[in-house]
Amino acid sequence: MLKHGRVCFSKSRYQSVDQILGFHSRNYSSNNVSRKSCELLVLGGGAGGCSIAAKFVPKLDKNAVIILDPSDVHYYQPMLTMVGAGVKKVKDCARPMSKVLPSGARWVKDSVYEFEPENNTIHTKLGASISYNYLLVALGLQLRFDLIPGLEEALTDPESGVCSNYSPLYAEKTFSVLQKFKEGNAVFTFPNTPVKCAGAPQKACYLSEDYLCRNGKRNKANIMYKTSLPVIFSVKHYAEELVKLCKRRDIDVSYRQELVKINKDKKEAIFKLLDEPEKVIEVPYSMLHVTPPMSSPSELQNATSIVDSTGYLNVNKNTLQHQIYSNIFGIGDCTNLPTSKTAAAVAAQGKVVCNNLLSVMRGEKPRAEYNGYTSCPLVTGYGSCILAEFDYGLKPLETFPIDQSKESALMYYLKKDFMPSLYWFGMLKGRWNGPQVFRKIFHLGFGK
Repeated sequence: MLKHGRVCFSKSRYQSVDQILGFHSRNYSSNNVSRKSCELLVLGGGAGGCSIAAKFVPKLDKNAVIILDPSDVHYYQPMLTMVGAGVKKVKDCARPMSKVLPSGARWVKDSVYEFEPENNTIHTKLGASISYNYLLVALGLQLRFDLIPGLEEALTDPESGVCSNYSPLYAEKTFSVLQKFKEGNAVFTFPNTPVKCAGAPQKACYLSEDYLCRNGKRNKANIMYKTSLPVIFSVKHYAEELVKLCKRRDIDVSYRQELVKINKDKKEAIFKLLDEPEKVIEVPYSMLHVTPPMSSPSELQNATSIVDSTGYLNVNKNTLQHQIYSNIFGIGDCTNLPTSKTAAAVAAQGKVVCNNLLSVMRGEKPRAEYNGYTSCPLVTGYGSCILAEFDYGLKPLETFPIDQSKESALMYYLKKDFMPSLYWFGMLKGRWNGPQVFRKIFHLGFGK
């Protein structure tokens, strides 16, 4: 009820990191109770789920919000790029989940197993059932390292030269591989699936190239960026500058190539040519940074009544309300919103979800609209960054009154030092909805 009239990385994949960090907590709702109910059920304690729960806890009755998430640790995932460059440590990216989730919400330390939207109920993996009046789906993406034969084995081999910034299990290995690098091909990949933070594979490439330059190894390295996409970046305004950057720094960019297999014993990466799918090429490597294929969580894919044909939550791209079930909303990477999957996008979506969910709770139609805003700080080196901001139409939607397609030291330190605090103390507390207000100020009221 409204008070006073007011209105997923898998746990098993992170378990060893959680143990190393010592972030285990028993401060959660007991799972021995087989049935629970709530006003608002939030699936996922990541950026989207945590921020929306924080917005609604003060607005609803006590214990009206349940958050379902199995993890002991919450990771600020954008920082993993800096971990791979040796600037940060994995422990800098992590907080105990019990300290991040809003204290007024009930945390059920479990995972969704089955959806029953026609009865406003979900069932969990541990056998509980939770009924709700309103549901927020914020389940994120799952990393599919398993879809590339040889990848998981190579990532766990300290001498393989294979690394990935996309998991806290492996991000520190990226810097270790850089330190050990002597000569040969340093290869960076982008898969043929949707990914979280589509700029992160390039960040790994640019930071690694800069590291090799600073340590006298660049003349012995052939830097190769291989992407499944037909362009280096989806927004032309930034793509043009990135192409120039790669040419200037002698980075060999290949398009429409997908990593399909790794032979770690031979140190060979096999790529499929997507425009000639019957052909493959074998590329030797000394260093191979892999961005794994990704998908929506399996539990969500199996819920055919609430997902689209690709397995992503089927929501209205403007209101973020489900296309069929009016009491279900989605946020973040698990949705089929046609925009890049970033924390900045989640921040902007949060205000829209909050306003529209409140309207539905009041019996009104949702009116707030999301314009597709997303942001990607493209770190191009130790001390430089291109801050890409754009909307659904792939048009720049820049906050600062400068050309953000140009490399900037200011944007680098904004990414490195300011954004993590903004995330922990602003966004996750429900206090940050993106830079729209600042954009209007900096552009004298003309910013969108």
